[in-house]
Amino acid sequence: MSENASDKSRQRLIDEYTEIARLAGALAHEIKSPLSTIRLTMEVLSEDLEQPETERERRTLNMAKTVVTQCLRLENILNQFLMFAKAPAIKPTSSDLNAEVRAILDFYREKAKQKDIEILTFLAPALPPIKLDKDAFGCVLWNLINNAEAAMKKGGELIVRTYPVPEGVALDLIDNGSGMDAQTLEKLYDAFYTTKSNGFGLGLPTVRKIIEAHGAILEVQSELRRGTKFTIKFPAPPMIADSRENAADRLQRELEEENRLNTEKEKNAEKEKNAAKETVNPEILTANDIEERRKEENYG
Repeated sequence: MSENASDKSRQRLIDEYTEIARLAGALAHEIKSPLSTIRLTMEVLSEDLEQPETERERRTLNMAKTVVTQCLRLENILNQFLMFAKAPAIKPTSSDLNAEVRAILDFYREKAKQKDIEILTFLAPALPPIKLDKDAFGCVLWNLINNAEAAMKKGGELIVRTYPVPEGVALDLIDNGSGMDAQTLEKLYDAFYTTKSNGFGLGLPTVRKIIEAHGAILEVQSELRRGTKFTIKFPAPPMIADSRENAADRLQRELEEENRLNTEKEKNAEKEKNAAKETVNPEILTANDIEERRKEENYG
């Protein structure tokens, strides 16, 4: 298959996927409305039967509460699916990565204490601003934090660090939890794949879509019974990237000019040295000749 045909086939698949995602999102919205009505109705019924007097009322109350629980579960699935379907539609603005990370971690610290999880932060100073959709990034970070928490059932350490990289800035989340095997890593971003009893398998696929929509890269390393490391590499805005490139070009030009001047100095010094060796001083020779002649005359 030619490269052009391959590109057309890939684009057709993308278009088909986009249309399916749009229809699925619309369907999810249509389901949410009657589902919410069912849940609210069951909640009202549960309140009316809060003090059952007969066995039938007690049985009805239990069934109503079960319906409410399942409706909440379905609403949660639909919300995650809608987030997954809409993930690429982000609105990034110039943001301070460290500030966004601190805000979310400050909100999480109390829960971390309850779970016996120690948060260690290493945030590099003076990082360049990056383009972020703050709400979408919050979804990403919360998902990764919740995954780390689930992997550290008996507590542990969560290391969060930021640092500059050639392409922009990077964010690491490292836990010392249960880790993942090769099979789990292979299916990690498959929609609806989960190893959790109460999970839906849409968290990490959504995370990856949001990260890619930012033009960023998501990497993962994990070892069973040792822990997991997620890395997000964000690109620097073009202006910053250009300034870095210009600075590098300027430094290169300065080094080349300095080398050129040093080379010229060395060549000139060598020329002067050679010229000094080859040049005969006529005044000195003349003086010597005169002295020799005087000696000859005196002895003569």
